[in-house]
Amino acid sequence: MEGGRRAHSAIAGWACTTLCLVSYVAAFSQGASLSACSDMMPRHLRVQLHSSNSNYVTVHTNTSFYFPGDKVPVTVRSTRDYMGFMLQARKVSNNEIAGTFIFLPPSSKLLTCFEDGDTVTHSDKSLKRNLSFVWKAPDQPIGDIKFFISIVQSYFVYWAKIESAVVAQGGQN
Repeated sequence: MEGGRRAHSAIAGWACTTLCLVSYVAAFSQGASLSACSDMMPRHLRVQLHSSNSNYVTVHTNTSFYFPGDKVPVTVRSTRDYMGFMLQARKVSNNEIAGTFIFLPPSSKLLTCFEDGDTVTHSDKSLKRNLSFVWKAPDQPIGDIKFFISIVQSYFVYWAKIESAVVAQGGQN
């Protein structure tokens, strides 16, 4: 009889673990949550942070400077597939999120962290590799910026805040 109880307990424990994992997976399969806005860290069950110096993901712009109101193309390149991401532009001076994204690739959507469209995240868990975006600088001067991306390779492995080179604001005195 005790063996039957133990087997029943093991099955119940496995079912609970599976259901809990499925609920976490379902919650984040349509994009990052607002709780990740400030630190860009995913809130997955047992997620493991890897170095932000990922050698397989890079964030590029086709320019080293911009002017207020400019549209800046941003490309994320990867040598491996990943499921999720969160992309932001931040001021170098104080790390605040800046600007808005005005062009998104498929399987992505805008997220409002502090103002409409200031962040982009995944909209489904399809595998992604190379993505292109367009970021619009605010009309008022904000100084130099960097783009940051956090990548979720799987439900358990991610890289946080991989950064681009500095994009300097042109016309500063």
